[in-house]
Amino acid sequence: MAAALRALAVLLWVAVAYPVVFRARPVQALAANWGTRALHPLPGDITVRLLRDNGFDKVKLFEADPNALRALGHSGIQVMLGLPNELLASVAASVNAAEQWVVQNVSTYVSKYGVDIRYVAVGNEPFLKSYKGKFEAATLPAVQNVQAALVKAGLARQVHVTVPLNADVYESGDGRPSSGDFRPDIAGLMVSLVRFILDNGGVLTINIYPFLSLDADPNFPVDYAYFPSPGAPPSQASVQDGSVLYTNVFDANYDTLIAALEKHGLGAIPVVVGEIGWPTDGDKNANVANAQRFNQGLFSRIVAGKGTPRRPRMPDVYVFALLDEDNKSVDPGNFERHWGVFNYDGSPKYPLRLANGRSIVPAKGVRYLSKQWCVLRPDASATDPAIAGAVGYACEYSDCTSLGAGSSCGNLDARANVSYAFNQFFQAANQQKAACKFNNLSVITTTDPSQGTCRFEIMIDTGHHELTGKSPSAAPRVALASSSSSWSAVLLLGLVGLTTLVGW
Repeated sequence: MAAALRALAVLLWVAVAYPVVFRARPVQALAANWGTRALHPLPGDITVRLLRDNGFDKVKLFEADPNALRALGHSGIQVMLGLPNELLASVAASVNAAEQWVVQNVSTYVSKYGVDIRYVAVGNEPFLKSYKGKFEAATLPAVQNVQAALVKAGLARQVHVTVPLNADVYESGDGRPSSGDFRPDIAGLMVSLVRFILDNGGVLTINIYPFLSLDADPNFPVDYAYFPSPGAPPSQASVQDGSVLYTNVFDANYDTLIAALEKHGLGAIPVVVGEIGWPTDGDKNANVANAQRFNQGLFSRIVAGKGTPRRPRMPDVYVFALLDEDNKSVDPGNFERHWGVFNYDGSPKYPLRLANGRSIVPAKGVRYLSKQWCVLRPDASATDPAIAGAVGYACEYSDCTSLGAGSSCGNLDARANVSYAFNQFFQAANQQKAACKFNNLSVITTTDPSQGTCRFEIMIDTGHHELTGKSPSAAPRVALASSSSSWSAVLLLGLVGLTTLVGW
């Protein structure tokens, strides 16, 4: 997911996409995005069991995370594996680079670990307007080189290429889906890209975010962002397109893409929804009630197999996201760390009904750090001049996005605000005693300071958990500062810096 860039990507009254997947899939089958940018990630084997227990048979990874891939081995879950934008230029410039990436990240996991990789997602929303053309020249050559590498590796029958795109690659001049066409500046590129993917048996992937439509425009009709309840009157913002009435932004947006594809003779390509969901925190529109309303409507559509007017069968839809990620960039907004249907520890945020009225179930076998929290000392003053710097530092190295206005912890008083920040840093640092000193302004307590909607978290003990049949490797993610091991080093620097800052 790309930053506020994506807000631009959503059509005003029409925003969502759908596919031409001409095969039926089990109504109980679900797909999800599994992001791994967490300070204390849920162990891979527990995450895989969480997926299976809740009927997810497909998962999308944004990068070749070794722990996640190994855990997915022999799991029966099909994988869409991402090749990040940062690698597009090198892979586009060299077939050898593409071959090496495929060998290291596809062939090895397929043959050695039994991972059922079905797609390589080359790039992620590379044509966003906000990128100002940065990845446009490299995307198609990268796709072609990855395809060639899959052929050389003998995997081209099993593994196909795709490119996840943002909804800003197409538009409608009059707001009707039937008028959909590709954005003029990339129309030729889109036709060439889609034609290549289609000719090589791949799928087109589109990311659709009704939440961002609503969040970007204060005048956006709220009801149009959600799926209408059965029997409910259509939103006043519904779009009449010939004989078809579009009652929600998802259907309208998806069919705008389908119309654009059909205009260029590309209507036969399968189109999957690579990302769609609703966050629960970090913004006034991001809360549990709204997320439950949207995702229940989405899950009900998936279970029913109900597609859009132009594509009546529901395509594969990868819900964004499976879990919260407290180490993601917040450039798009503080909500970026709160897209999970499940909390960071695999506990459900809200009830969701699946096929046959079955409810989602929590992760099993999760173990936590000790039941202790770091809070402001009872005898400390909330106006102490050292507090501002300490809180700022704590939030630089941990996740304080729930403290914003309209968020779950947005109504805390001054003392509780400080305590929340201190505790987030303390938990991020694995509850090291040195992480709860703050110039003697803080103290460790065994009394849960949570209040109202604000949850003072205890992190997962990533070193201990009950499912041991397939423990993920402790190997760090390659070349990612957000991996657990490299973050530990950064956090140690943070502890050293905080020592200096507050004068321990």
